[in-house]
Amino acid sequence: MGFALFIVSHLPPTLLSNKKNLEKESINMRILDIIENKKNKKELSKEEIQFFIKGYTSGEITDYQAAALIMAMYLNGMSNKETADLTIAMAYSGDTLDLSSLNEIIVDKHSTGGVGDKVSLILLPIISSLGVPVAKMSGRGLGFTGGTVDKLQSIPGYNTNLTTEEFIKQVKEIGISMISQTLNLAPADKKIYALRDSIACVDSISLIASSIMSKKIASGAQKILIDVTVGSGAFMKNIKDAKKLASEIIEIGKLANRETLCVLTNMDEPLGYAVGNNLEVIEAINFLKGEVMPEDLKKVVLELGAYMIKLAGKGENLENSKQAMLESINNKKAYNKFLELVKHQGGDTSYIENVENFEKAKFMKPIYSEKSGNIAKINAEEIGKLANFLGAGREKMEDKIDDAVGIVLSTKVGRKVQKDDVIAYIYANDMNKLELASEKIKDIIKITEDPVRKNKMILDVIM
Repeated sequence: MGFALFIVSHLPPTLLSNKKNLEKESINMRILDIIENKKNKKELSKEEIQFFIKGYTSGEITDYQAAALIMAMYLNGMSNKETADLTIAMAYSGDTLDLSSLNEIIVDKHSTGGVGDKVSLILLPIISSLGVPVAKMSGRGLGFTGGTVDKLQSIPGYNTNLTTEEFIKQVKEIGISMISQTLNLAPADKKIYALRDSIACVDSISLIASSIMSKKIASGAQKILIDVTVGSGAFMKNIKDAKKLASEIIEIGKLANRETLCVLTNMDEPLGYAVGNNLEVIEAINFLKGEVMPEDLKKVVLELGAYMIKLAGKGENLENSKQAMLESINNKKAYNKFLELVKHQGGDTSYIENVENFEKAKFMKPIYSEKSGNIAKINAEEIGKLANFLGAGREKMEDKIDDAVGIVLSTKVGRKVQKDDVIAYIYANDMNKLELASEKIKDIIKITEDPVRKNKMILDVIM
């Protein structure tokens, strides 16, 4: 049923009977009432929230009216019911994806974002190779966090813009498809997110939870796994806020009848070694081949994968599932599944078979440790911003990305280094940026004489 019909069926009869020339005034008066209610800390009804979402999506409610209501929600908080009602209204504000024809339990995996986060590129082919279907719609990167779609598009020829029919057909045929969010999914969320950004209301945990879950529900998955990243390179900087976000996400899942699970993972330092689009794809390929498997990345991939398998009803024992995933890497089934994915979506598989084919940056500079000691900190956010400065990311959605540039670390927190050891490589296509980045990275990678513990990667699981 279309969203417009869904909303109209819940409008008060008196509003439906208004004349057209009075309709706009009625909407303005109604939204003023809703703003007033939230300003006075009243819980908004399901009908009020639906009215707001429909009116704002269609443009009948203005940006300044929506800004007033969002600010009232931000300042006065939202109940679990309000958050769930907002999520459902946003989820059905545009197109929705129906995956029922796949006749399988579809588990959607989402990350709240991070630096060097190439987990989906590795995890989803592994999961698919074990018989769990993957129908993944991903976003682009913005700010210091990277996007899965940008990384996939660094593979020459890879088509992220399949039609819905092509997308579902491919999942039926080979068990996996990874595309961009080309459908008009949750358009209300897009408008509200942009508005929140412009009025300093981005850091509302209820609104973040609602934004994430509205897109997941619209994407058609029956079960949802959320990787809630925590630390300097994540949106949630501390464990307390991350747990609160996870709890709200779980509550929305319950009220929306979607089994949902959150794994809290560490993002204080970049995940793995590579930061930058084709650099991360190369790292993902080498991981799937079993050649280079950074320990922090491996722990996150296996933990998330074991829970995806459990949610899909394919294995209750987490350790057994982790062993099955490792076996899929060892016997090349995971790598072959990735190869199959790339081939079916028009990508040039010669780049997967030989990563030396990927475009290379004009300049590559090794960075040497200036003293001996232990790696105390590698601030993920600062590394992400530095990679963006080189051209690996975008500040605005229309910005063009340079696929070849970025940073590849040679060390991790807790490791010993000697003076003059290589601690990172910088890849650039601009000599001035290369030199500036070379100086900056020395301040980001902190070295101490004191003992340093490695970062714990799995911080909590909330279900």
